[in-house]
Amino acid sequence: MKTILLQVGKTANKHIQALLDDYQERISHYLPFELITIPELRNTKNFTPQQQKQAEGELIMRQLQPADHVVLLDEHGLQLRSLQLAQWLERKQSTLRRLVFVIGGPYGFSPDVYQRAQEQLSLSSLTFSHQMVRLVFTEQLYRACTIIKGEPYHHE
Repeated sequence: MKTILLQVGKTANKHIQALLDDYQERISHYLPFELITIPELRNTKNFTPQQQKQAEGELIMRQLQPADHVVLLDEHGLQLRSLQLAQWLERKQSTLRRLVFVIGGPYGFSPDVYQRAQEQLSLSSLTFSHQMVRLVFTEQLYRACTIIKGEPYHHE
């Protein structure tokens, strides 16, 4: 199963980017993993939040294939503990070809993207910057991979 993290806008902080690169390399030892970045929209100061979500949504939808299982990383999504995420991922690995996680822009997702998604996951009740969500998610994906393999990265 190929796993993809689709994100809107590049990672601005070089320290976060270095950590993302590290986790991306680690994850690739367990499963095919790709991070796809959709360029930020330009001249958005004249956009309403709805217009920005719609424009970003169109760019997100272009990256998706018909058979993709799409999971939005969204504050209203299901919250899982790390062990539960590992069990969830392991079940997906046996049934899916492409699992696509999506981090939206600053205003969230358009209705079309919500409609296209099969699931929503929340990483926390806390609010994180989009930059930090990328890092927290990739670390948790790596943690799930090590849990599935029975490796000692995760301690109970």
